[in-house]
Amino acid sequence: MARKTKEDALETRNQLLDAAERVFFDKGFSLTSLMDIAEAAGLSRGAIYWHFKNKSDLFEAMADRIRLPLENLTDACADEKEPNPLGKLRDFWVQVLKETTRNPRRKRVLSILFFKCELNSEAKQLEIRRQTATLEYIQGIEQCLKNAIDKGQLPANLNVHQAATANHALITGLISNWLFLPGSFDLDKYAETMVDGYLFMLRENSGFQN
Repeated sequence: MARKTKEDALETRNQLLDAAERVFFDKGFSLTSLMDIAEAAGLSRGAIYWHFKNKSDLFEAMADRIRLPLENLTDACADEKEPNPLGKLRDFWVQVLKETTRNPRRKRVLSILFFKCELNSEAKQLEIRRQTATLEYIQGIEQCLKNAIDKGQLPANLNVHQAATANHALITGLISNWLFLPGSFDLDKYAETMVDGYLFMLRENSGFQN
């Protein structure tokens, strides 16, 4: 019975998150109420408070479902025993771009994050979390790039902070433009070319020097 209850709770939680995706996509974060989500899920508002503290907490849980495991990547790339940290980074970046085009949930949630999450007092918690996530991403990539330098895969005088910041701009910019201008370019097809062009720039150290 306890197992069944646990399974039921998980099913209810996912039902709420699925509904939140639909409603946030249609109305945006600011104009969506918890009652809107409860009604879309066919549940009571109390069901939401059983699983989530507030709307921001629910929104963050929705976003967590499409996040790729950067922590595992950075641990592997920063490992001194990893012989090909730059290759692992390349595979990760290509995966991020291609997965965006192939996974409808990821595409929908990223559209919400980029274009339908208005910054106001209610979204302040989300803004802080996104800022923290961005800094953690850049710092993680810096560690991977340092390991690639140690392995002789990148120039010793590469400015890893500049390179990591540029990478964040490249990845988020490609995804944002692809979502904002549907059909303007084939992100799935461009993914490897764009990543390889960026890596070529790093290897040649074009502009990112200490």
